[in-house]
Amino acid sequence: MPKKPWKWQLPCNSMKHNHAHRLMHDAGLLLLRVGFALLMMPHGLAKLDRYMGSLNSGEPVKFMNFLGFGADASLLLTVFAELAAPFFLAIGFKSRWFAGIAAFCMAVAAFWAHRDDPLKEKEHALLYFIAFLVLALTGPGRYSLDALLHKNED
Repeated sequence: MPKKPWKWQLPCNSMKHNHAHRLMHDAGLLLLRVGFALLMMPHGLAKLDRYMGSLNSGEPVKFMNFLGFGADASLLLTVFAELAAPFFLAIGFKSRWFAGIAAFCMAVAAFWAHRDDPLKEKEHALLYFIAFLVLALTGPGRYSLDALLHKNED
């Protein structure tokens, strides 16, 4: 006679449930990662265009001077965080690192550059900050270049 499972144990079909749960979890991370990365990239492109325009015109860059780096360096670091980091995040390469860079940039935007602005002015930066922070904490999921590259390490 087979042993009855304890009340707290899952039934025999729990492997199917766990597999479906894992698929949905990874699909959710893929959607979050690619969606927010692709939505962020036009912001980085606009800032790159702004920088290139200042170079072509000979006018100094008008941008915040983050920690004394200067306006040029601060703008270029922001371009990296809003264009390059989301690109690598979208393909799932070094996802936690690039999500952390993007989250840090959005934290600076929300809590430093727009600190005196009303919530409606910094709301987008806060939303991006939360999404990128979640990805930095959770990782990219199974549908990523990171997972493919580290498949044999598990």
